[in-house]
Amino acid sequence: MPELPEMETYRKLLSEKVRGKVITNVVVNREKSINVAQEVFEKELVQASVVGIHRRAKHLIIKLSSGKSLLLHLMLGGWMYLGNENDNPDRTKQVIISFGGLELYFIGLRLGYLHLLTEENLQKELADLGPEPLNGNLSLAEFQKLIGNKRGMLKTTLVNQQFISGIGNCYSDEICYGAKMMPTKKADALNEQTTLELYNAIQSVLNRAIGLGGYMENPLFKGDRLTGGYNDHCFVYDREGEPCHNCGGKIVKEEISSRKTFYCPNCQRD
Repeated sequence: MPELPEMETYRKLLSEKVRGKVITNVVVNREKSINVAQEVFEKELVQASVVGIHRRAKHLIIKLSSGKSLLLHLMLGGWMYLGNENDNPDRTKQVIISFGGLELYFIGLRLGYLHLLTEENLQKELADLGPEPLNGNLSLAEFQKLIGNKRGMLKTTLVNQQFISGIGNCYSDEICYGAKMMPTKKADALNEQTTLELYNAIQSVLNRAIGLGGYMENPLFKGDRLTGGYNDHCFVYDREGEPCHNCGGKIVKEEISSRKTFYCPNCQRD
């Protein structure tokens, strides 16, 4: 599932490509991917322009000139491609938004969605999310208060969207590795120093992943050299049996609370 770095990469690249453009056509091939009748969805979007693209947690928010927004959550297996009728993946597209000759394809939205919302409803949808971890939105003092109220394992704590938003399976493992802590370590076992180390790991891992374009498998458009660049730079995630970049020991995979989890038993402590 795309996490904060992947959605931030999408936000940046889509902003460069479609911000300010007018929507000229909409095709909905799967009505379950949207939240209103297909005719209403198409009527509301056509002739509206994109005035901004923002990210909140694992969501993208596409602001329209009508005052409404499209709220995108790709969930598991969802992705996007920006192309045209001669340049697009040979995959089923659940929704297609056209900007003249440029088309934005939404693919794999079987669990994900693209919802048209008023500002009021948008805020309600996002109200339960925890703070953003980057760009000064979460200070060390605030993080200390938040983590001080938790009793569970770091793995389950970090992926809790009401605790901190945007972190999922991949980056929870990468963060634990960066902090040199086992994903099974209990949050209430942290002291002031280890809390600082975990906080710094959240900052460094997420910023590094954004800089490398996240771990998406598919490019956003032809010639896109950024999206998915993190795939070859993971510390532990999806590297079972491979050598640790630090100690050379083998990366281990386990299931923790029904989530696949990767770690280095030599470098990470209880």
